[in-house]
Amino acid sequence: MRKQRARQRVEAEDIRARATEQEFEVGQREARADEIAARSRAAKAEAEAKSAQAEQLAQQAHVHRGDAADSRADLDKEWERADEVDPDTKSGHASE
Repeated sequence: MRKQRARQRVEAEDIRARATEQEFEVGQREARADEIAARSRAAKAEAEAKSAQAEQLAQQAHVHRGDAADSRADLDKEWERADEVDPDTKSGHASE
């Protein structure tokens, strides 16, 4: 019984020695995982900021497109009006 306990103590000591040797390596792996996770969070935050910026720009573009369409419609009306006033155009009042 004594020999078995002594053997178990030696075995436990060996296991603890190996675990101690692995402690540093595992700590490095954990630190690396933490670093990568932090970089991932930063990249995600940056992507979300870029997405919000893109959405804002898309909204601005939409507003500007509407303004441009209104301006184009007004300009087209001016061209039509000029054609109506011009006696040399077919759509003008010259034929009346």
